[in-house]
Amino acid sequence: MDLAGLFSLEGRVALVTGASGTLGAHFARVLHAAGAAVVLAARRLPACESLAAELGGRAVAVPLDLADPAAIASAFASGEAAFGAPCDVIVNNAGVAVTQPALELATEAWDAVAGVNLRGAFLVAREGARRLVAAGRSGAIVNISSILGLRVTAGVAAYAAAKAGLIQLTRALAVDLARHRIRVNALAPGYVETDMNRAFFATDAGQAMIRRIPTRRLGTPADLTGALLLLASDASAHMTGAVVAVDGGHSINPL
Repeated sequence: MDLAGLFSLEGRVALVTGASGTLGAHFARVLHAAGAAVVLAARRLPACESLAAELGGRAVAVPLDLADPAAIASAFASGEAAFGAPCDVIVNNAGVAVTQPALELATEAWDAVAGVNLRGAFLVAREGARRLVAAGRSGAIVNISSILGLRVTAGVAAYAAAKAGLIQLTRALAVDLARHRIRVNALAPGYVETDMNRAFFATDAGQAMIRRIPTRRLGTPADLTGALLLLASDASAHMTGAVVAVDGGHSINPL
């Protein structure tokens, strides 16, 4: 039994949205290490170009504005032109968040969060799936949701609603695309330490939140590696519409 080959992405072309951020860059490195060619897509193109240079061969940086369907199509087209095949692994990672009480949440902030986390993810999945169907190719779409799509805390109405919607979108797309041999699954990370939240988790409130995680620690990007490879590779050939939580048990913590 070739267990290593089961998780191999040799010959695949993977597009990662939000590849300029901490998690997106990690996902791109993982997919590249597993053998895939990677299309690094984000608004912050210089960060993607730097990552492409770090990875060396089989990596290209492309600009991506999730609000613009034409820009999404262009990103996929650039990946196809670079590697000679459609993107058959699609990681919908790009996301934004606003932490604010619902009574103070501006309509524009709601629209921005839902626009990237839900509408943008749909547009990317639709474009990638259309290209795979046209080429008669199978594929895997991995939507990066959150445990806040499964449960909720204060001040995250827009983000929680969008991530819950992304989970339902994952299931709906899984049904629609199964006959085309395109699998759609979701990865739901718990709280992962990044440069953006490190200062908060050093505070008393942040430490109290960590104590509510059954494993008593934050996640790291490396904790998501195995689940990502599972969902992107043939190791999950009979999985679609699934939601894999990687959160140290936070989403099942007793109330």
